[in-house]
Amino acid sequence: MTNELLEGSRRRRAFADVALLVTTVALMLSLAVAATAVSIGMARAETLGGIAESDGGRFALAVLLALVIAGMGGLTALMTDDGERPLRRD
Repeated sequence: MTNELLEGSRRRRAFADVALLVTTVALMLSLAVAATAVSIGMARAETLGGIAESDGGRFALAVLLALVIAGMGGLTALMTDDGERPLRRD
């Protein structure tokens, strides 16, 4: 009886892993489509070209890109923190 319950539990967990994988792939694809659409829109509007041609524009663009990358790293660090701290050995 106990073995049957354990096997059922393992099957449910495997199904949950498949759903998580499908959801992750769908999210990645939707982000890729959104980034492509935004990139095409920016290229057609020639906004980055106008910014990069000015004197302070290149610096501002570099700072903006650095802040976006740093923000994404911080957000990733916050999301991966599970709240458990490792035990300290004295």
